Amino acid sequence: MGFELHIFEEEGLESEFVKWLVEQRSAEVQRHFGLFWEYYTNKMMETATVGNAGRKVQESGRPYLQGQEYGLPARITGLVHNPTAGVFGGAAVRDIQRKEIVIENDIAWRVGCGVDLLFGKPVSFVSRSPDAQKRADIEEIIRVVFGANGGIGFFQDMAVLGSVYGFVDCFVRPGEKIFEKFTSQTHHKFTIEEVLRLAQAIGLELIEAPRALPVLDEDDYRKIRFYIQHFYKDKNSVSGKGSFLQRLLTGGWKKDERKSCAVTEIVSARAWQRYEDGELVGEGQIPWSFLPIVHIQNLAQPFYYEGTSDVEPLIPLQDELNTRLSDRANRITFQTFKMYLGKGIEGFEDKPVSPGRMWCTDNPDATIEEFGGDSGTPSEDRHITEIREALDKVSSVTPIVAGVIRGKVGNLTSAVALRLMMMGTLSKTERKRFTYGEGLKKICSMVLEILDKAGVYKTDSADRKVDVVFPNPLPEDTMEKLKEAQIKKELGVPAEKILEELGYDNQNQISNIKNKK
Repeated sequence: MGFELHIFEEEGLESEFVKWLVEQRSAEVQRHFGLFWEYYTNKMMETATVGNAGRKVQESGRPYLQGQEYGLPARITGLVHNPTAGVFGGAAVRDIQRKEIVIENDIAWRVGCGVDLLFGKPVSFVSRSPDAQKRADIEEIIRVVFGANGGIGFFQDMAVLGSVYGFVDCFVRPGEKIFEKFTSQTHHKFTIEEVLRLAQAIGLELIEAPRALPVLDEDDYRKIRFYIQHFYKDKNSVSGKGSFLQRLLTGGWKKDERKSCAVTEIVSARAWQRYEDGELVGEGQIPWSFLPIVHIQNLAQPFYYEGTSDVEPLIPLQDELNTRLSDRANRITFQTFKMYLGKGIEGFEDKPVSPGRMWCTDNPDATIEEFGGDSGTPSEDRHITEIREALDKVSSVTPIVAGVIRGKVGNLTSAVALRLMMMGTLSKTERKRFTYGEGLKKICSMVLEILDKAGVYKTDSADRKVDVVFPNPLPEDTMEKLKEAQIKKELGVPAEKILEELGYDNQNQISNIKNKK
């Protein structure tokens, strides 16, 4: 694979370094972050697609593998895993029978709860422009841009990717209509309706960690000089391996496979290139003169480009929990049913065991011994409980956040009591609100700057300042909110601000309420 980086020559990007990133570093990144995603989703795969391990799996009666089996010992799964072969690249181990396997995915629901608290309710954007008319226009532009890219679903996808991988990058891609405005020589004053239609064409692409290969400044890890992403794209065509000619040559049947191609995209503040299967298929200049990438850390981690993942610290504890649950399942399987050992009784093996059944013998030494049956194992139960508590502490997400209440936990009718119970979760959510909020502010500023340089909607640096307002993640009492609003009104807080806090963020709604007064 050869890269023609003539368009980046002035910026100092070396072809050999890009080749190393794509051919070697990319495989390491995909393997590292791919494991986090497999543990989060715990994907299930049928045995027909897992090679020579399939036969051993079928013997267990469950014809599928799960992603989190990767961390279980071979004495349970009957498989040994090679890190370079992936989660489902296990090889069968001779003379080891596959046991009962129990997977309880404690990672997914904890990530889900964190996403619900962060973006379970719509966020709002408040412009800080000194011009009142511009404030209204900018807020509407931002609403249209995010709405065209999925609305609240975009924010939730962002939070999921960030929680799993530790960071998420957003690529701001202006549409073709906006690109045309950069080359157009005509000066046209756009109405707000025309601006909103053009803003809908701006794409916000979330880039998952396995495909991201950022080239950072050698002296400052916080600065991105070039952004490279490498991934495989599925095409809407098949390879044709199941053709008649192939059957003649191979002597058997091969299934048709969907075609795919390797895509490498390189972006700087001045130019971009796109390669497919090593061939340059497109390049061009970037007219707005800045890198259109917004980097968002899930939780801040000093001296690293990547943030702190919510999944990574839970993987060892999740493996231990699954191991103990599987051990308990196997113990129960062998000990649940009682068995009897009869001595000195002729034909005992043919006699049924049932209530009221009696046996008689002339042998005075005859005995019937009972064994088996499930017995209590307090140490095992305690160990599993301690693992779950460790998962709670490491993740800062307890079962009560998901609505699971065990025993008496006090009076939760008070908002203060509920906050105390969820203190760790709420503190972690506040930290995430800062990192994700700063990222959303940068996206908004970048969108407005692109529209400004394209001549679509004029703004300056003061106009592009935006505040992100997150709603209260906890259930709220309407009467308490109204009483609080009444007190704020008596203290002189503007009516518009009070109505926005009550959820009447639409200007038409506020105007109607004022008119009724």
